[in-house]
Amino acid sequence: MNDDSTIRLAKRVAEMIPCSRGEAEQYIAGGWISIDGAVVEEPGARVADEQDVTIHPDATLAEILPVTILLHKPAGVNAGVGSTGSDPMALLTADTLLQAEYGKQRFLRRHLHKLTLCGPLETTASGLVVYTQDFRIARKLVDEGNRVEQEYIVEVSGDIREGGLAHLNHGLTFNGKEIPPMKVSWQNETRLRFALKGVKPGQIAHMCRMVNLTVVSMKRIRIGRVPMAGLPVGQWRYLLDHEKF
Repeated sequence: MNDDSTIRLAKRVAEMIPCSRGEAEQYIAGGWISIDGAVVEEPGARVADEQDVTIHPDATLAEILPVTILLHKPAGVNAGVGSTGSDPMALLTADTLLQAEYGKQRFLRRHLHKLTLCGPLETTASGLVVYTQDFRIARKLVDEGNRVEQEYIVEVSGDIREGGLAHLNHGLTFNGKEIPPMKVSWQNETRLRFALKGVKPGQIAHMCRMVNLTVVSMKRIRIGRVPMAGLPVGQWRYLLDHEKF
């Protein structure tokens, strides 16, 4: 829609509030303006006289802060390891946002721009994946990621070799290098819990093979101090203000 019967949305908003054209564009970019009930985030959008433009009652010119997204990745979705698997960005929509958190943080399409994946996860695995726009979190989880503990639940089959659990905790190598000590324990007869730092793609499956076990499934349930908790598979939420990795 771009003809003589329309005007720029920013002009309409500036007349409604009233405010400067630049401030009107900030309101629009902040997701505070709706046309006929649908949020519009493009300052260059145009609107016809008969269309209903509304301003959110909480509209503010405060800076839009970078967000961090926690996704419960299903198996089969790519998260930075190899080239197979479907695109995880297809899961990040308003419909898959965990509703319990929806009122806390408004969903904006700009939240999906310039995201950094923090900590790859095998395509065959499921579990917690973190994307962020915040350079401080990216630095902690990417640049300093080897210092951050991760926790996995691993379903296995086979009979573990004698002394195998002790070897999983310390004593194995991966790609010719000794694996640092970690915490590995049985959760039940077929499920192991791994708590480790600096994990590399393929490392856990390799470790299991070294003690005669085969990985059936693997799920990452925690990164640092942030657990996946009750986040359903295929859904996501925003990192809350009080949560720290």
